[in-house]
Amino acid sequence: MMGAGKTTVGQLLADELGWRYVDSDREVVATTGRTVREIFETDGEAAFRAMETAVLEHAVAGDEPAVVGVAGGAVLDAANRETLRRSGTVVWLKAPLAALAARIGGADHRPLLGDDPAAALARLYPDREPLYEGLADVIVDVATRTPGEVVAEIRKQLGR
Repeated sequence: MMGAGKTTVGQLLADELGWRYVDSDREVVATTGRTVREIFETDGEAAFRAMETAVLEHAVAGDEPAVVGVAGGAVLDAANRETLRRSGTVVWLKAPLAALAARIGGADHRPLLGDDPAAALARLYPDREPLYEGLADVIVDVATRTPGEVVAEIRKQLGR
């Protein structure tokens, strides 16, 4: 979910493992030359989700191991969920809504949050939570942990 620390934790974990790191939102931006907000405003959410799917499929297609930070809404698509299931270990960085809202703040770059990020998260979370839980091989509560502690817990649960 937005604000869980996917980018920070993913990069740290990839560095520790000596793997490449791929952030799905950053890849969409790099591929299109536009921000996520610009894509949403110009082309709509459906177009962004299609780009997100293409980036996810490309990220997991190679033989080189990678840590992939997947945008929180990617799980809404059944094909993306299948891609994640077959591609490796799925880690859910779980946090209560209050912690996510505090981390996100104003979040101008997150188009789904609008003017009231806490209310938007409360609206999005019920649809996403069961999908996250159903996909996750590893669940780490990130609410009170530093990024380093989260990485250590992931490695512990993975036996690495």
